[in-house]
Amino acid sequence: MALDKVIVVGAGPSGLLLTLLLSRASIPVELIEQTEGLDTNPRASHYSPESCHEFDRAGILDDVREAGFIPDGVSWRRLEGEDKSRLIKITNPALKPGDDPESAAFRHRMVCLPLHKLGKILETHVKSQGTAEIKYGRKVVEIGEDADKGKAWVKVEKADGSTAIREADYVVGCDGANSIIRRKLFGDWVYPGYTWDKQIVATNIYYDGFKDVDFDDSQFFVHPEHWHMVARIQPDGLYRVTYGEIGGLTYDQLKERQPAKFRAILPGNPTPEKYQLVDFSPYKVHQRCVDRMRVGRFLLAADAAHLCNPFGGMGLTGGIADVGSLYDSLRGIDNKKAEDSILDKYDEVRRRIWHEVINPISTENMQRLFQYQNANEFVDKDPLYKLVREMQNPDKKLERGGPPNASVTVSQRLLWS
Repeated sequence: MALDKVIVVGAGPSGLLLTLLLSRASIPVELIEQTEGLDTNPRASHYSPESCHEFDRAGILDDVREAGFIPDGVSWRRLEGEDKSRLIKITNPALKPGDDPESAAFRHRMVCLPLHKLGKILETHVKSQGTAEIKYGRKVVEIGEDADKGKAWVKVEKADGSTAIREADYVVGCDGANSIIRRKLFGDWVYPGYTWDKQIVATNIYYDGFKDVDFDDSQFFVHPEHWHMVARIQPDGLYRVTYGEIGGLTYDQLKERQPAKFRAILPGNPTPEKYQLVDFSPYKVHQRCVDRMRVGRFLLAADAAHLCNPFGGMGLTGGIADVGSLYDSLRGIDNKKAEDSILDKYDEVRRRIWHEVINPISTENMQRLFQYQNANEFVDKDPLYKLVREMQNPDKKLERGGPPNASVTVSQRLLWS
């Protein structure tokens, strides 16, 4: 049977992208969001080739590329020394004479755009679809299924206390780490995994001191205490600086420590009057995945289903890959090329990828920033360092250290997702 309607809960990037993909395939979608508008907190900003593939399918890639920019790559650096010298760098492919800019290799190159700006692009495209409707200011308070009708339903509540029942063939929870849909399915405190004993503080800043150093568009700094990431996220010079902190501190304590942190990690050791702090957003870091991403006519995707630390963008990429897989599954059901059981395969495959790809790689990405006593130890022992050096010097093989599951197969595992 063709689908009558899909309800998507959560108007973050994953919910908006799924809504857009489905509506472009003429599948009616109702997108329900608890808040009154899009989230503007500093979050992810770099989109991998796998993400760009999904943006292309949704018809937004050209807008994303126009609003953002193509970064030159990512490097790992030592913090010590005025030059904060580069240890290794992975470059984004550059166009050469004779290359086809519309080939997938170049069209789907990594692109950078702050997530809230991606949200606005998605929202604009969704609103242009006749088969999609966004309803802000509606909180899901109950969920259930009607076996006689073959429908799932959600009870939503508006700010004035009024409620309504909304029905659909399927309900997809894209409502983030604190997902109401997940909580209704499994309970408030059931989200298998763990929370890191370290916190992360994400900031956006303008700082002229970045012009005085030979930084790449993105770089990670290896240091046992002051590990962090610095990335240019807008052409106008806005930078994302995300740094690690000890766990258990309050917001006020973290804010009080921020000036000293910047003096320790930023080039030129600036005091607060030297930079403009635009955003300050501390958060806890988790590695978690549900035991099921499908329960009857309810499905979960992205942060509602799994979490990981942000270093390397595996959480965002994995969430967008969820959306692409779920879109293909639902579209297959709608056009009678797949049975409902394909959603069980979606559940199985996406959870397997989290356990075998996203979780181990993202864990290694974060650990390598602080687990070495100094940058020289990183050079001696880190398997990613050795892999990149081998790629750049194919005639000189280096002995790889690290565990068997280390990041020496990052490219293959990323492609699999």
